[in-house]
Amino acid sequence: MIEVKIEKKGEYVYEINKSGPMRVPARIYADDELMKDISKDKSPEQAANVATLPGIVKYSLAMPDIHWGYGFPIGGVAATDPNEGGIISPGGVGYDINCGVRMMRTNLRIQDIRPKLRELVMNLFQTIPTGVGAKGAIEKVSPSELRKLVVKGSGWAVNRGFGYEEDVGHTEQQGCLSGADPDKVSEHAIERGLAQVGTLGSGNHFLEVGMVEEIYHPEAARLFGLEEGTVTVLIHCGSRGFGYQVCDDYLKVMSHAVERYKIDLPDRQLACAPADSEEGKDYIAAMAAAANYAWTNRQVIMHLARLAFEKSLGMSPQAIGMRLIYDVCHNIAKYEKHSVNGKQLMVWVHRKGATRAFPPGHPEIPAEYRSIGQPVLVPGDMGRASYLCVGAQGAMELTFGSTCHGAGRVLSRSKAIKAGKGRSIKRELEDKNIIVMAHGRETLAEEMPEAYKDVSRVVNVMHEAGIALRVARLKPVGVIKG
Repeated sequence: MIEVKIEKKGEYVYEINKSGPMRVPARIYADDELMKDISKDKSPEQAANVATLPGIVKYSLAMPDIHWGYGFPIGGVAATDPNEGGIISPGGVGYDINCGVRMMRTNLRIQDIRPKLRELVMNLFQTIPTGVGAKGAIEKVSPSELRKLVVKGSGWAVNRGFGYEEDVGHTEQQGCLSGADPDKVSEHAIERGLAQVGTLGSGNHFLEVGMVEEIYHPEAARLFGLEEGTVTVLIHCGSRGFGYQVCDDYLKVMSHAVERYKIDLPDRQLACAPADSEEGKDYIAAMAAAANYAWTNRQVIMHLARLAFEKSLGMSPQAIGMRLIYDVCHNIAKYEKHSVNGKQLMVWVHRKGATRAFPPGHPEIPAEYRSIGQPVLVPGDMGRASYLCVGAQGAMELTFGSTCHGAGRVLSRSKAIKAGKGRSIKRELEDKNIIVMAHGRETLAEEMPEAYKDVSRVVNVMHEAGIALRVARLKPVGVIKG
């Protein structure tokens, strides 16, 4: 039995001490106000459960946007050492494998698009397929072509005219995880993926047109081509039905692996297998395929967004200057080198609702950004703000190079729908000069601003802890959702 007693260890650090089957402590990054919300659900208990996993090192970690999830809390980070029986767990990655965010900057100022903003949002909504059953914006991919896509990632899309080579260089992992094997993916997953390349999906996925409202790090902002008033675009989505099916298939595999390898778990949703086992290797290969599908999906959507801007504004792509700043994923497991108790070890870092945040000088950062650190994208909610940050040295020392991925929910979707009864969320947002288009009223109610923590508080914790530093605050002006 795990005793979940949370103790404050520093201004932004809380800890659950080792007890019962926990192999390491669980550590939560938050401030006092955020902890009040965090303590209302079972996510701290989930963080403690993660601390029982074989091979886990240092801490089970939780970011300030932590909330209840499947197995791992959303906002959870854990590193496992395969040389010490370290496991790989689908619950530590999530159903939407490589759900992530990409951000573009433009040459436009907010005054350039205000007169045509409604038309722009309409064209984005019509150009980019959204919603639960949305079909791909490109002709249905054949099964043989999909098998190539999941091996090549973003490059597959660029080679077919959906974007530019420089987009690949500004994508985490160059938009392609090595080791992807379509033979480790079920036919059902393949079938689900055929018609969804270039679709935004539903739920909390969105495309947001914004403007730079405030700059905190002038040097980084200049490097990214941002000034106050610059128009930006954020795209948040993942691997759609393909990734969901991969996760679902391997949770069944892992439930049997737990028995085969005699792994004792406090929660069956943590189903896992040793990373170097047959089941572990198969999942890693299938996960990589889903990650590559997600990067391809976001690449195609970005291309469609460029077309919608061109149509709405009557300007050439060169004049608009829609350039990808970066694309980061926040549902992934990566094999990385980290310092553990004074030793450099290769570990499997699970980031479930958590973003990579490598510091200045890290070789995996694009060369032009290496002096300031990896871009970190933190979307908030439709009514308040999102943030661009950069990774800092504290991330490598404290959180396995990880930070928050968003604001984090405080209301479940059902509670948000109940709270939105009788209200017009669309009208409320228009009163704030934010134009929103979505397929249904319930979608907007689920995603109302009050359903989320204040992203500014979340980002401030990471900034003050020296994990990810603020660069710019982005104000939404137009949003499309499924």
